[in-house]
Amino acid sequence: MTRREPLPYKWLALSVTSLGALMASMNSGTLIIALPTLMRDLHTTLLNLIWILLAYNVAQTVLVLNVGRLSDMYGRKRLYVLGFAVFTLAALLAGFTANVPLLIALRALQGVGGAFMIANSSAVVTDAFPRQELGLAIGTNQMMVAVGSILGPIVGGWLTSLGWQWVFWFNVPIGLIATVWALFTLRDTARKDSRDRVDVLGNLTYAVGFALLMIGLSEGGIQSWSGVLPLLGLGLLGVVAFVLIERRVRAPMLDLRLFTDASFTLNNVTVFLNALTRLALTFLFVFFFQGAKGLDAVVAGIMLVPVAAGMLIASPIAGRLADRVNPRLLMQAGLVLTALSLAGFALTVSLTTPYWLTATLMFLNGVGNGLFNSPNSSMIMGSVAPDRRGIAAGIRSLLMSMGSVIAIIFTMSIVVASVPRPVMLEVFSGLASNLPAATLDPFLNGLRLAFGLLTAVGVLSAIVAFLTPRPRPIPATSLGATD
Repeated sequence: MTRREPLPYKWLALSVTSLGALMASMNSGTLIIALPTLMRDLHTTLLNLIWILLAYNVAQTVLVLNVGRLSDMYGRKRLYVLGFAVFTLAALLAGFTANVPLLIALRALQGVGGAFMIANSSAVVTDAFPRQELGLAIGTNQMMVAVGSILGPIVGGWLTSLGWQWVFWFNVPIGLIATVWALFTLRDTARKDSRDRVDVLGNLTYAVGFALLMIGLSEGGIQSWSGVLPLLGLGLLGVVAFVLIERRVRAPMLDLRLFTDASFTLNNVTVFLNALTRLALTFLFVFFFQGAKGLDAVVAGIMLVPVAAGMLIASPIAGRLADRVNPRLLMQAGLVLTALSLAGFALTVSLTTPYWLTATLMFLNGVGNGLFNSPNSSMIMGSVAPDRRGIAAGIRSLLMSMGSVIAIIFTMSIVVASVPRPVMLEVFSGLASNLPAATLDPFLNGLRLAFGLLTAVGVLSAIVAFLTPRPRPIPATSLGATD
């Protein structure tokens, strides 16, 4: 009888990170679609509603860089498993509270778990796969993000009909399975860089500085900028202090030498710009479909599917092609397509726009994002030494999280600026369909303006991609990946 060969470690590692990508992307989609219901059922303010969404992203943004460096020092497995466990526990507790401040705090705790997961996911995959297969592996992860993005709004709409609590509770069984699977499957294959002490001052100034900036930007964009200027000033001082410290300590949390590579730097710039446009689109259309058009959560979720469907189709193709052709070409094509789709929204969005046109533009946007993400991630992760992959993944994740936070602040501040407060509350509660069409004109004008500015961001990201050179090869002293 022939002895069956065990499954190579690289595929086991990919299964763990793919499950994490699926859970994280579904979590985002289900909550966004449930926001109007949360606002009605919890009788909360628009600012609190946005903070229920933002708390996760802000916590993740603050921690993701720290976790990336810590994973290089102490190993990726223990931090990844801990991330699953914390994420799952926070989801369980969130469904049991109708206290808005406590719910925001639990969302922040979920963000802590998310930071442990997202900062290690790309590094785990890059450690496990040889470089010539890296595009395929990361493309598979991106495909799972797309699957989660498809399922998230649909499942979220159905779960919301059962009660908003289920938007959190559905994470629990998936999280328990994922935690156990990661615990018994993952192993640390890269050399640990544990010879240096933790950069305490760097961690402290970074966390405080970025937290204050994110809180200030959030409050200012939704309420008033005048009251948050001191907060923004302190946050900026914290970030400046962080950069100065990182340039002087022997073992910095953020290795600024990575940014001497123009490819690494410009690829990360495109990450930030692309993340800003991607979440903004979903966020705006949730309130367009449920608020302005008066559709229920289930139908609105289904109508968001074309974006994720485009990603689902394009991501594995781009991942496979990135191992065979110049990945910069795929990135450039994806970002151009994304910018064109955003321009289409800016020109056409209205209450009378046929859905087939909106769906077509959504699909093209998803294809553009799918073509961009896998090659971009493989170029960034493949350009650094194995013992710096944790921090490289942390930087990429940090910029994605920052883009997501600023997307919400940016679009909200534009859309609500010219909308009367009673109309604004009706729209964001999903109850505006009974208002006269003319009353919604300020909201629709703000929507078109937001898409116009997002188009400019999309064009800028495409220009940066065309200016990005090939990455330099990994230094010869780096450790190779293992099966």
